Amino acid sequence: MTFDNCNQRGFAKPAPKVAILLCTYHGQHYLAQQLESFAAQTHSNYAVFASDDGSEDDTHAILRDYQQKWPVGRLSIHFGPAEGFVANFLSLTCKADIEADYYAYSDQDDVWEKNKLERALQWLEAVPAHIPALYCTRTRLVDANNHEIGLSPLFAKPPSFANALMQNIAGGNTMVFNNAARALLRAAGEDLPIVMHDWWAYMVVTGCGGRVFYDREPTLRYRQHDCNLIGVNSNWSARFERISMLWQGRFHAWNDSNIAALRQLRDRLTPENREVLEHFAKARTARLLPRLIHLKRSGVYRQTFLGNVGLMAAAVLGKL
Repeated sequence: MTFDNCNQRGFAKPAPKVAILLCTYHGQHYLAQQLESFAAQTHSNYAVFASDDGSEDDTHAILRDYQQKWPVGRLSIHFGPAEGFVANFLSLTCKADIEADYYAYSDQDDVWEKNKLERALQWLEAVPAHIPALYCTRTRLVDANNHEIGLSPLFAKPPSFANALMQNIAGGNTMVFNNAARALLRAAGEDLPIVMHDWWAYMVVTGCGGRVFYDREPTLRYRQHDCNLIGVNSNWSARFERISMLWQGRFHAWNDSNIAALRQLRDRLTPENREVLEHFAKARTARLLPRLIHLKRSGVYRQTFLGNVGLMAAAVLGKL
């Protein structure tokens, strides 16, 4: 009997499986609330792969407690490389024995809306399986007590490799991606000098001809608290901090790292995006006039007017 005949006789297609890639480190204060938000998902076919990076608080005890009370196979606990959260996420992404239809990054201190996975899969399931696809969203900002305090910035310009070279439009805590996207990330490997795992995913998927969808509807509550490793960066203090980092050369160093990593995937980049990358690389080393010409030809852009003003200033000052 063929699969089509099975469907015609009333057998439903199995719901796609999602691997939730959860990284933890000293997460005892908020971890249980995040795990409860997994349990409340309207899409129930998921498994949680928790990679702990050397916690010395009650994180392990909380994970073991949920492992025991949830169905067998729902939650597995792993040990991270103890080299920071970026290395931890990359190690989970590349872990060969994790198999699913889709993969969702998760931080330890957020709260997912009930329809987070369902909403992501509605878009991802419409993309042919051989095409790398990445779903991401805006977030609802909450304080340490889960009280709403605002929304993350709303980006209007389309996702693209030219944008990805300049910024990441969404946090990894919102990202869900398919096997074709994961295959690219695994091909690049986990031993990379990249700045952020989510920014890397955005660059890789767009650079290699994949599709990215930025959902304007928030699907998680992004907790802002004193222990955040990464928080929202849309206020004025964050903008001044970015200007300071520009002058200190940190943006230049980040671009060094990202370009070096992308060149390891050069053969997988589309011809158009290889050209974008090379023009941008030349714009960083040429004299002023050729620098601006290469920058224009690269087509790189940020999402806001002020962001693009800053980009042009960085080019003129040789800080790209």
